[in-house]
Amino acid sequence: MSIGVLLVDDQALVRGGLAMVIESQDDMRVVGEVGDGEAVVAQLRRVPADVVLMDIRMPRVDGISATEQVLEEFGDRAPKVLILTTFDTDEHLHAALRAGAAGFILKGAPAYVACRARTCWPSRRARRTSSSPMPHA
Repeated sequence: MSIGVLLVDDQALVRGGLAMVIESQDDMRVVGEVGDGEAVVAQLRRVPADVVLMDIRMPRVDGISATEQVLEEFGDRAPKVLILTTFDTDEHLHAALRAGAAGFILKGAPAYVACRARTCWPSRRARRTSSSPMPHA
């Protein structure tokens, strides 16, 4: 069984690079790509994913708001969301975790993306609580 990954970033070049990393893994596949947080819920209704790699800053709907929408829409069936960011600040980390993200990945570490997506997937059905620790990349 392979891990289905939805890529969400407003930059096509970033999505393309992430897709190459994900598709190079034997146990992972890209199930979709969208260029804005506004399209995430609709895409997940069409094609479910196990993990969503989502940029934190995008036009219209940012990654934090989109994460909240995904969790609200799908509840316990929601995919794990990993936030992609170029910002290594506590403010962004805390906002992403409060929104329900499973963690975050700095865009400067693309080879780590597959490893991080894989490690968050097995616990995808674990109940999310605000007191549970959420690791970050």
